Amino acid sequence: MLEHTADVKKWSGTIAGVREQIAKVIVGQEDVVEQMLWCIFAGGHALLEGIPGLGKTALVRTVSDTLDLSFSRIQFTPDLMPSDITGTNIISFGPQGSAEMSFQPGPVFSSIVLADEINRASPKTQSAMLEAMQEQTVTVGGETRSLPRPFFVLATQNPLEQEGTYPLPEAQLDRFMLKILVSYPSEEELKEIVRRTTSTAQPLADKAASAEELLEIRQAVKEVLLADEVLDFGVRLLMMTHPEEAAAPEMVKSYVRFGSGPRGIQSIVSAAKVRAVSKGRMHVSTGDISAVAIPALRHRLFLNFEGQSLGIVTDHVVREILDVLEGGK
Repeated sequence: MLEHTADVKKWSGTIAGVREQIAKVIVGQEDVVEQMLWCIFAGGHALLEGIPGLGKTALVRTVSDTLDLSFSRIQFTPDLMPSDITGTNIISFGPQGSAEMSFQPGPVFSSIVLADEINRASPKTQSAMLEAMQEQTVTVGGETRSLPRPFFVLATQNPLEQEGTYPLPEAQLDRFMLKILVSYPSEEELKEIVRRTTSTAQPLADKAASAEELLEIRQAVKEVLLADEVLDFGVRLLMMTHPEEAAAPEMVKSYVRFGSGPRGIQSIVSAAKVRAVSKGRMHVSTGDISAVAIPALRHRLFLNFEGQSLGIVTDHVVREILDVLEGGK
């Protein structure tokens, strides 16, 4: 632990360098960038939700440039087949008429995969993508192939257009460590976006970390200290998302149908550890738990009919739980 404590400044500096390079290209969206970095350095996958044109693709591509990782983009459509993602075996003919079977890898064989509008693909294709995310392997023709290390899926979905889409089932949503909301830019940010994108000088991000440094930080994050009282705080937070829990706030009991499963607390702790390292600490605080709770839980709470009809937002439910917890500390 002592040597890790000595290195934590280097690791936090690396994360800060990545953040700085992304800011050269992406205007604003500090919270989005921060939450994406939590995911990446924890080894998780992220679901980005926002209307078209907010720079989600540019953000993911910039992250890959900054980390010097291979990048591929899959535009999900209803006619996309699982083999279009994973790859397929093809027959190659030699000069003498000989034939042999060879594997043509699909776009999932990249370190960073942008799954654009993942809710537009059929459930069968979504399942193939989510299986690759979970297992980090692809099986084609009876042979299992490992995906690159590191491997991240950053998926997007459009909250406006629901016609012709296949919403991700709850069990599949649970496989994303965080759900990140990409908000509309402010007036000043819009001006800066126009300046950067309509001039001859196009800003580019420089490499700020290597794949080896990324994997080193990911391994170090696992050794960040988690005190029992901090873990208790996180577990109480998770338990209070369940309406049958006696200590749950009235908002949960009234409007939540199902609370978060165990992956919720796993995601919270993993993201909180990365946040601690980025702040130069080798221990998790309750402040770290609170900071990551909303993006880690907003897609893991399911409202009942009354909550949906009243337009209750799960972010507000998690905020209510945090207010109760923090008030009782």
